[in-house]
Amino acid sequence: MRTVDYHTAGEPFRIVPEVPVDIAGATVAERRVFAQQSGDVDAIRQLLVREPRGHADMYGGFIVPPDDDGADFGVLFWHGDGYSTACGHGTIALGVWAVQSGRVAAATDGVTPVTMDVPSGRVVAHVRCEAGVVTGVLFENVPSYPVARGIEVATSVGPVEADLAFGGALYASVEAKALGLSVVPADYVRLLQLGREIKWALNDSRLARHPLDDRLSGVYGTIIYDDLGDSPEGPHQRNVTVFADGRIDRSPCGSGSAARIALLADAGRLAPGQVLTHDSIAGTRFLGRVRGPASVDAGSSAIRGAVIPEVEGMAYRTGEHAFVLDPDDPIGTGLVLR
Repeated sequence: MRTVDYHTAGEPFRIVPEVPVDIAGATVAERRVFAQQSGDVDAIRQLLVREPRGHADMYGGFIVPPDDDGADFGVLFWHGDGYSTACGHGTIALGVWAVQSGRVAAATDGVTPVTMDVPSGRVVAHVRCEAGVVTGVLFENVPSYPVARGIEVATSVGPVEADLAFGGALYASVEAKALGLSVVPADYVRLLQLGREIKWALNDSRLARHPLDDRLSGVYGTIIYDDLGDSPEGPHQRNVTVFADGRIDRSPCGSGSAARIALLADAGRLAPGQVLTHDSIAGTRFLGRVRGPASVDAGSSAIRGAVIPEVEGMAYRTGEHAFVLDPDDPIGTGLVLR
C-alpha cells in the first residue's frame, strides 16, 4: 500500500493515490457510505491508521473519482474511528500534493485552483507558487452556517453553553474558561475528556440533524477555544478540536475554522476584509476570512447566516511509504490502545 504523507499545521494527512479495491458509488458521498459498509475498504483504513503504522490521532484520505468533470478528483477522508464528511487540513494537504505531484498542472508563479469533491460538497484549494515552490494554500469551503446558540449541555464540571455550526461537518463550540480550562498542553487530558462529553451529549439531538442530507447528520467534534480578543484586523482565538470519538486535532482544524468563521460572522465580529487569526493547541496557525454570503436552500426556507469561508494554511511532505501486511502477522491490520 503506497502512500504520500503530509502534515498541515502539525496534523498528519496520509494520502492514498491509488486504492487497490473498488469503492463503488456514483458520487463521493455514496462512496463514503460504501466504504463504511465494506470490510475490504475498511481493512485498508485500519492498516494505515492503527498502530504500528499509524497512531490514535492519525488522519488520511483515499483518492477517488470526482462526481463530475467539474472537479480534479474526489476524496474520502478517514481517521481512527471511520470516515468524516469534511477535512480542511486534508484539503490543504491535498492541494499541495496535487501541485507537487503534477496531478494538477500549475503555473511556476501564481495561484492554481485544485477542485475536489468531498462528502459534504465541492471545495477548492487555491495553491500559491513562487518560483515553482508551493508557499501557501487558501481553501474555499462549502457554505457554512450557525445552527443554534446557547445550548445548555450537562458535563462532569456542570452545565455549560455550546454553540452549534456547520462547516462541512457539525461542530459544537465551547469557551475553555466555561470549563475552568485553557487551551494549553497542560490541560490536554481534561480538554479531550470534556470535548468528548459535549460531542456525545449533542450528537443525537434534533439540532444535530442536517436539514438536507442525513448522511451529514451528527456532531463531528467539539471546538474548545480561548478568546484572545479583537483588533481592527479581526478576532484572535486559540482552539483545540476534539473530533470523532476523542481524537485531538494538532492543527487549528480547517472545517472547524469554517464553523467558527460562520459563528463569528453571524455575531458581527468577522466582517468581509477582516481576518480570524486561529491558533492551535500546538501553536500552529490558520487564517480565516469570509469570502461572501451564501444561499443554502433547506426546502421550505433558506438557512440564515450562511457564508463561504476561506481558510489559509500550508502543508509539508513528511514521507512516502510502501506499507505491507505480512499474512503471518498476528496483529493483522493493527491495534488500538486508546
